[in-house]
Amino acid sequence: MAVKSHLRGNRPVLLNIATNDALAGSAKNISMLMNYKNYYFVPMGQDDFVKKPASLIGDFSQIPMALMYAMENKQIQPFFFTG
Repeated sequence: MAVKSHLRGNRPVLLNIATNDALAGSAKNISMLMNYKNYYFVPMGQDDFVKKPASLIGDFSQIPMALMYAMENKQIQPFFFTG
């Protein structure tokens, strides 16, 4: 209900992904949200690409910067890569 209210008021919604299924079954839904207006993402990447090849986790330290960008209707770089 809170997200719905935010979107009705044309305000940004910031999402921080943490899932073991992001690059498998959930990839379609995540990419769909990336194309919708007012949805913004905290930078995310794989936390353990060997043991959990389909996982993604947001960088919690980037939340303040991602929020600042979202308030300006801008998406900070949504992916980071490790390796």
